[in-house]
Amino acid sequence: MASVEFPSPGTSGGLWTHQNSGMPTVDKDRASDLCRYVDASPSPFHAVAESVRRLEEAGFRGLDADDTRPDPGRWYHRSGGALVAWVDEGRSPDAPLRIIGAHTDSPNLRVKPLPDHGGLGLRQVGVEVYGGVLLNSWLDRDLGVSGRLVLREGAGRSVRLVRDDRPVARIPQLAIHLDRGVTDKGLVLNAQNHLSPVMGAGLAEPGAFVGSLAVLADVDPSDVLAFDAMFHDLSPSILSGPATEFVSAPRLDDLLSCHAGTEALITAAGSTGGSSGSKPDVVLEREGTGVPVLALFDHEEVGSISATGAGGPLLVRTLRRFVGLDDRRINGALVLSVDGAHGTHPNYPDRHDGDHPVLLNGGPVLKFNAKERYATDAPGAAEVRDLAERAGVPLQSFVSRSDMPCGSTIGPSTAAETGLRTVDLGVAQLAMHSAREFCGSEDPALLGRLLDAVLAG
Repeated sequence: MASVEFPSPGTSGGLWTHQNSGMPTVDKDRASDLCRYVDASPSPFHAVAESVRRLEEAGFRGLDADDTRPDPGRWYHRSGGALVAWVDEGRSPDAPLRIIGAHTDSPNLRVKPLPDHGGLGLRQVGVEVYGGVLLNSWLDRDLGVSGRLVLREGAGRSVRLVRDDRPVARIPQLAIHLDRGVTDKGLVLNAQNHLSPVMGAGLAEPGAFVGSLAVLADVDPSDVLAFDAMFHDLSPSILSGPATEFVSAPRLDDLLSCHAGTEALITAAGSTGGSSGSKPDVVLEREGTGVPVLALFDHEEVGSISATGAGGPLLVRTLRRFVGLDDRRINGALVLSVDGAHGTHPNYPDRHDGDHPVLLNGGPVLKFNAKERYATDAPGAAEVRDLAERAGVPLQSFVSRSDMPCGSTIGPSTAAETGLRTVDLGVAQLAMHSAREFCGSEDPALLGRLLDAVLAG
């Protein structure tokens, strides 16, 4: 087995300080706010709603897809589980775009259209696996349900978000007495047979699940025309570790990046001369300053090919219609694809490239792949490194082992759709795609400082 030597905390660029107790102290403010963001966002639709809430508090206003191009200002356009927001007040008409991209979806269990079944005195709900789920992590957890309903409303339709944070469902694991080989051979789960959550006692009646959603929305079940619903872990996001040096939370991939991007755009809006929550009285054009853009996509975990995914037309169409994409300079433009990065696992160092250790609380991670699974190239990496250096943010580098496949991100799709230089980076984490993930509590603040520098670039 290959071994990896990990630098001590004191060698990671001055990130750690020590008190007499010998325990490190960490900056918890950004990490604590991240926990609030994650807990407000059990589904992609709720993540967009939480980002919109924060943006509107900072003076952003919404646009519908068919609106005409507005005056320069602080604007956003939402589409289901996706969001594009930007600030063009105080920028010249040809200023280049500085885009932060992330994705709102996370691997989970999605409810089937006709979900009600069961037996043996238990009601169950049929689910489909969404994305690359670590299935075992969903067992023996208290689960809530969230999503959106499409409702009949007069002669038209409306969309309503719903969530139930009560422990309404659970997937009990088979007792070890009935699976004696599980410890030696590992747990084997069949997605069709073994993952239906128990959601009540009694007979499984058709329409019971839709009825439970209708109660949440306070509507008649007959008015529910369709739904997108999913289960979520109910354990709250927390700072963990003896010195709260970690974040333990669901959906860090990729809500950590959505949170960081939202806050960075709000900061960039404030830099135009107005206070958060209001437009400035006087807008001064800032020659050479880029137009900051936030692009939160859906469906990254299943390939990004959708109307609201990075491989679809949403970003380019929105920028072309509302921001003047074709009139803006290419030189100076930059897209950051911000997504979770694999931290080197101390129990499995042989699964990582030993020459590229990636540490929790070691700073954001540039991601490289020769097969273009990540979009980073040398000029893009150089620009980000220069910005990070000036912002006092340490950077790490990730590359997969040459004998192992590499995951991907929104980076290649966004680069192909926009034609703009794109760099992949993210925060190191462990337990990626588990129902509950794990990262360092200093890294969200470090990522935030880097994103601020990129949008100010």
